[in-house]
Amino acid sequence: MAYYSPRLGPLFDLPARRADPKPSKEAALALVTSGARGALHARVLALVESSPGDTSRELAGTDTTLYYQVARRLPELEKRGLVRRGEARPSRGSNRRATTWWPNGR
Repeated sequence: MAYYSPRLGPLFDLPARRADPKPSKEAALALVTSGARGALHARVLALVESSPGDTSRELAGTDTTLYYQVARRLPELEKRGLVRRGEARPSRGSNRRATTWWPNGR
């Protein structure tokens, strides 16, 4: 969902879907306008750069809360061209196949 200004056009994409309830959209707007989303993008990008080829769960380590943020921010970073998806492989610890993530080498 894009935040739109009648005068300026699209300002930024919100991490919310059109069908999401209003409180979810308000939370998404707060995440973007507060700068928290940008800080999370920087943190996740740093994780990918320090551990290229890891899965989202491996990047987050044992922090379950961080895992959900990492898993949501990686596709956003991919859309911006900062990271790319690699081959799926068994994830360390769970043996479930998961996507690996790589820096896009700016």
